Amino acid sequence: MSAVQQASLIEALRAVKDPELHVDIVSLGMIEDLRVEGGAVSLTVNLTTPGCPLKAQIEKDVRDALGKVPGVGSVQVKMGAKVRRSIETTDNLIPEVANVVAIGSGKGGVGKSTVSVNLALAFARSGASVGLLDADVYGPNDPQMLGTKLKPEIQDRKILPVTVHGLKLMSMAFFLKEDEPVIWRGPMLHGAIKQFLGDVQWGRLDYLFIDLPPGTGDVQLTLSQVIPLTGAVLVTTPQDVALLDVRKAAAMFRKVNVPILGVIENMSYFNCPHCGERSEIFSHGGGRKTAEANDAPLLGEIPLDIRVRQGGDDGLPVVVHDPKSGPALAFRDMAEKLAAIISVNTYRKFQSEVMARP
Repeated sequence: MSAVQQASLIEALRAVKDPELHVDIVSLGMIEDLRVEGGAVSLTVNLTTPGCPLKAQIEKDVRDALGKVPGVGSVQVKMGAKVRRSIETTDNLIPEVANVVAIGSGKGGVGKSTVSVNLALAFARSGASVGLLDADVYGPNDPQMLGTKLKPEIQDRKILPVTVHGLKLMSMAFFLKEDEPVIWRGPMLHGAIKQFLGDVQWGRLDYLFIDLPPGTGDVQLTLSQVIPLTGAVLVTTPQDVALLDVRKAAAMFRKVNVPILGVIENMSYFNCPHCGERSEIFSHGGGRKTAEANDAPLLGEIPLDIRVRQGGDDGLPVVVHDPKSGPALAFRDMAEKLAAIISVNTYRKFQSEVMARP
């Protein structure tokens, strides 16, 4: 391909912008393997997240832009994805993890683990490489929710996480006997969390989700100290008593400089399966108020649905077992929104670092 043809194609592609970042795909480095044979053009477009909901639109824009270049007869586009890294670790705890998202609530009983499991699965089903760390040391139940009886293995002095439904999973539940309580003080919790990060062979991950315990205590502080977090997602239910606690969690994250990426309202409403009538059993709108108070987006509202509860009890998460159900589609939509927010924040951070260089 001549230099003129190369320049013409690149210039045409500069007219195509990422709809979320509002920057052209050439400047974003999304173009790879641009080739031409006669009038046939082929290229790879790497999105910033595998689950990009605007994938079809970007592909169409690329085809339209290249089709206008004189001499181009056909265009073959391969859509890929390369998740950008939002964190840099200095102690080599998780060197191959691109993004770390904490999921917290400030209190128990709001379905935080249910959200963590299904949200992580929604990311994995989009094509991303995903890990889930069950950091609720006192009450770990993610393995049960995922329906796994497997145990981690040791290889080269590293713990291998259990892989289930495409997720890499680590939990204290793997190392406890049934009904055995964990009675630990702060320093022991600190050591356990650090071991679950540095001594586990997580490998290359686009996203590591951390299911936090209730409250604003030792585990949350340890995480903010030992690794940089991409941000946190807050889970609440609509009633006022839940909102009071989630506000404390939000204040804790702000105090340790962890961005709040969004808010999820669980048990938001109930649709009667017989008549279709919607009932707001626990009130409604609390998640939106919390999001607005923290200048964060409301990622979504999850209905009170028996399929979600059954999925957690039976080890068949709704995102996997009933992917076309209303709750599963809600989790997928929230995953797409969260992935887009992380991409935008990462790009803005990169731009600000470039601007700050002498």
